[in-house]
Amino acid sequence: MLIYDLDLPSLENYLKEWNEPAYRAKQIWLGLYQHLYSAPEQFSNLPAALRARLAEEFTFMPFSVKTYLDSADQSTRKTLFQLPDSNLIEAVLMRYGDPADDPQMATSDTNRRGAKQRRTLCISTQAGCAMGCVFCATGQLGFKRNLSSGEIVAQVMYYAQMLKEQNEVVSNVVFMGMGEPFHNYENVMSAIDRLNDPTGFKFGARRLTISTVGLAPQIRRFADEQRQVNLAISLHAADDKERLAIMPVNKRYKIDDVIDACKYYIEKTHRRVTFEWALINGVNDSPEVAQKLARRLKGLLCHVNAIPLNPTQGYDGEATDRQRAQVFKETLEQAGIPCTIRMRRGIDINAGCGQLAGANSPAE
Repeated sequence: MLIYDLDLPSLENYLKEWNEPAYRAKQIWLGLYQHLYSAPEQFSNLPAALRARLAEEFTFMPFSVKTYLDSADQSTRKTLFQLPDSNLIEAVLMRYGDPADDPQMATSDTNRRGAKQRRTLCISTQAGCAMGCVFCATGQLGFKRNLSSGEIVAQVMYYAQMLKEQNEVVSNVVFMGMGEPFHNYENVMSAIDRLNDPTGFKFGARRLTISTVGLAPQIRRFADEQRQVNLAISLHAADDKERLAIMPVNKRYKIDDVIDACKYYIEKTHRRVTFEWALINGVNDSPEVAQKLARRLKGLLCHVNAIPLNPTQGYDGEATDRQRAQVFKETLEQAGIPCTIRMRRGIDINAGCGQLAGANSPAE
């Protein structure tokens, strides 16, 4: 049993069955999520017999580190984890020097966490992915399995423990790694609850972001749950035919279905939706496409995050150049749609958006 798969009541039940005092569960909980202990022997406030029982009954880390890679500019680290069933997943740490890079993260919030710089984690929710987006390395892998809530949480804890040694903290977590988070809905929400627990890790919901290809029923469910977690939609096309060519999910959920679900989300939560857009040269980066997108998004409380396509071995599309990207942005903004052109990070180690594929090293 992976200890990160347990919420506090479940942990309390285990300790009760072991005839341990009720306060022991809280000591373990605080050790895991506030002191960031990663092994039973670190719980010096517990009796030796209980530490031994924990080691016998629970796994504290659900994967081994197969390798890690740092980008040339040292801004990005990608870690390759191997699960006990030999499946591979990747998670990424991105270092940002200026909190103003992210308009949703206030400087006061950064200071409250004791960090002068942002440390954003990109976390996986599945081994592989069933969505099949042609430009995405994970989608090219196919689906292997869902990750448990504890396997998702453990990725955050791994990096939190590493950053603690450097007197730094995790600033943001984005569920944008391998997998479609809403295809593993229950486990992802359980992981979010565990990270957000005010008695444990205390990670603010507004510093969490879920990205989805647009599973409309789950977007509506997410809206009904009234969570404060940020929502991002991978859209990438303004026309159904064009979107279907690069995103097979569009066969089931058309753009209108996705937009209608987003409208419902905004009405229920009064929160902004971010639309993600990988700029592919000659495919979806023209002013005409930007105008079509603006018409689609008119009246929505939204923002477009555009980023030049990151290369993958299985797709021969090329990234938009800076000039075309700027014209795309300006066209949207002239139509009243806010747009940011994001800087690509970690592409030299295949750690950028859409590049995670559970590989040992960057493609030659």
